[in-house]
Amino acid sequence: MDLLTPLETYCRLIARAREMEAQVPAQDPDDDPDNVDDVSDDDEDPSQSLSVLEDELNPVEEEIVALLEDLADDQLGEALALAWVGAGTFDSTEWEDACAEANDLDPDERVEELMNMPTLSANLESGLAAFDYSCDDVGQLD
Repeated sequence: MDLLTPLETYCRLIARAREMEAQVPAQDPDDDPDNVDDVSDDDEDPSQSLSVLEDELNPVEEEIVALLEDLADDQLGEALALAWVGAGTFDSTEWEDACAEANDLDPDERVEELMNMPTLSANLESGLAAFDYSCDDVGQLD
């Protein structure tokens, strides 16, 4: 099977999806009554209070959505079909069926389906591996 989408594009998607999957949503400190940053004791040195910085999901998610939306319709269908093969929804021998089902969906539904996969990076990576593709030899993507 020859890819419609350059391997480098899939490798960038995998790298960004890994970033997205590693992030945790920011928590509003006002929502936590046991907040460690809350200095209420006069004897406590405010410089000793702890602070945790958490990444926001939005920039990475937006980049992934932009990458997906920049794909042609058949490439977006291919991406979803690869993710399904990687997730085990379809076997590599059922490639044509996976592509047909993916292409039956509206492009927005394809993007939504991909973005809702909790293990998008692993699914894409496994899908590529099922067809002997790998990001191992792809250069720096940042």
